[in-house]
Amino acid sequence: MNPGNHSQVTEFVLLGLSQVRELRFLFFIVFSVVYLLTVTGNLLIVAIVTSDPGLHTTMYFLLGNLSFLDFCYASVTAPKMLADLLSVNPIISFGGCLTQLFFFHFIGGIKIFLLTVMAYDRYVAISQPLCYMLIMNRAVCGLLMAASWVGGFIHSIVQVGLTIHLPFCGPDKLDNFYCDVPQLIKLACTDTFVLELLMVSNNGLVTLMCFLVLLGSYTALLIMLRSHSWEGRKKALSTCASHIAVVTLIFVPCIYIYARPFRTFPMDKAVSVLYTMVTPMLNPAIYTLRNKEVILAMKKLLKRQKNLLGPQDL
Repeated sequence: MNPGNHSQVTEFVLLGLSQVRELRFLFFIVFSVVYLLTVTGNLLIVAIVTSDPGLHTTMYFLLGNLSFLDFCYASVTAPKMLADLLSVNPIISFGGCLTQLFFFHFIGGIKIFLLTVMAYDRYVAISQPLCYMLIMNRAVCGLLMAASWVGGFIHSIVQVGLTIHLPFCGPDKLDNFYCDVPQLIKLACTDTFVLELLMVSNNGLVTLMCFLVLLGSYTALLIMLRSHSWEGRKKALSTCASHIAVVTLIFVPCIYIYARPFRTFPMDKAVSVLYTMVTPMLNPAIYTLRNKEVILAMKKLLKRQKNLLGPQDL
């Protein structure tokens, strides 16, 4: 098969979450609310962390970056999905499909590396509190963030590079609400066994290894906390519990989707909805909105806005 034959398919049909009209409208209402909450919650966290000098620390810098990435991550798939739920013929061009795939894995890859950086940050804060500010200074933090972005780019460009040369010459129905590697590979008019192995190695096994390393690091931190005072232990446990919850919500669905052969299972779409829509909405609540310092900073921000708007209402 000539690789150039992929030009025969210029667009794909996204089958979405359901073909039932009533269900599609219900999904549109539900996920419009979910996306609105995702955008509001994550951008609010970014605004709070940016505006409050008391939150200009390494931990909140990383949390602010995670919130920004969650907003971007949801925005890669949600607007298109919502439009398609109301569309009679939901299609996406070949170029648009590859673009969505690139940004989906680019931002997702950054999040994976960022969560690793956040785990390291907590490890240093708990294991070496006296040297924490020296080790996790602004320059180191900036370098780690830059490395996360570079890592995400390399991961994503590999996905696109392995996919773009596949021949697509016939089937054009993607059984999902966005473009991703498992569904796209199944439409190729060639044997993709070796490519699937490469993709599983690049996506699934790397994600699984990162997850195991993170769980190991948090387990070590919990063991270290036994020697701390009750107050210090309580605060650290609260932070670690939030980290573990978010890590689990992000990594487990990714492992389910990517660390196995690319076959369709009944739970696939539900899991995809979980990590593309639901998790970015929950992260602000899990990580920061229940944090006393963030709540206080949010009240200050709202009070400043009220004072600014007050004179105009008089």
